[in-house]
Amino acid sequence: MGAIGALRSLTAAGLLDVIPCHVGQVAPMIGQGLIGCDVAFVQVSPPDADGNHSFGLINDFVQAAVAKARVVIAEVNERVPFTHGDAMLPAARITASLHVSREPVEVPPARIGETDEAIARFAVDYIGDGTILQTGVGAVPDAILRLLRDRHDLGVHSGMIGDGLVDLVEAGVVTNARKSIDRGISVTGALIGTRRLYDFVHQNPSVGMRNSSHTHGDGVLSRLERLVSINSAIEVDLTGQVNAEQSGDQYIGGTGGQVDFVRAGARSPGGRSIIALPATARGGKVSRITASLSGPVTTARTDVDVVVTEFGAAELKGVGLAERTRRLTAIAHPDFREELDRSAHIIRKRGF
Repeated sequence: MGAIGALRSLTAAGLLDVIPCHVGQVAPMIGQGLIGCDVAFVQVSPPDADGNHSFGLINDFVQAAVAKARVVIAEVNERVPFTHGDAMLPAARITASLHVSREPVEVPPARIGETDEAIARFAVDYIGDGTILQTGVGAVPDAILRLLRDRHDLGVHSGMIGDGLVDLVEAGVVTNARKSIDRGISVTGALIGTRRLYDFVHQNPSVGMRNSSHTHGDGVLSRLERLVSINSAIEVDLTGQVNAEQSGDQYIGGTGGQVDFVRAGARSPGGRSIIALPATARGGKVSRITASLSGPVTTARTDVDVVVTEFGAAELKGVGLAERTRRLTAIAHPDFREELDRSAHIIRKRGF
């Protein structure tokens, strides 16, 4: 967990410990005292008529932190939307509060390039009518969402959502009408976008902010049919192992909820799990389909379903190691396929 965004500088300075764990594990670990939480800092919306605050833009494991903390310090921000969640923060639970009126942090939609569009075109083949989507934020997820205007009755159950949700709801594409649970509601634990998204969710019961036990918990995810999860990676090796955390000596991002959703999508009836990434990095100098990973294994090859690059989709579930090397080499950049094929030959010869 952690070590993403602005926190990378703290990690590099040795001021932040990286705890390897899935999002679905964070709240239970806080509750058990495995992850300490003495003081909780939260940003909340103004209170309702009963004096209760919504958790605003971030719910996920905040409730667990508040429940465990000795001290709760709340920034009550007039510009934070009042969102519909599975719990509220009573004024009596706040130890100290600071009242402000400032724009929350905004993350504008990423600039979509040709590579992102090419990846998206392969990924959308796995998204049919009635699909329940889980995506992150960024150029590839945004490119995928833009290609879904002809779909019907899509649903959303995701750890985070961005401005792209607003577009699909307004286009009548996302209705959540076919969900087996939380019908009619787009479920998420975090809102990461711009004022457009924040205004859309304000007092909007069709967007449900849920804690991480609901967004990422096995018991909930196992009840979702047609769940398609879309996650990113830094690199994927020839057997399907995924590194989504570290590039060389740089720690790029935490484990997050990738494994929670990869497993859920791959096991969902009618669902799929997609790992989407460009075939190269550093201006085409480095292949992101690799003979071996340069960093940790974030998602095991036993969990991976489909890997997509701008050169195609490699379906790996139920496929042997030798055939995996062929399929993954085929979606690598052509400049690196000969080299990868030589490395793959060793795996094919020994069979593992």
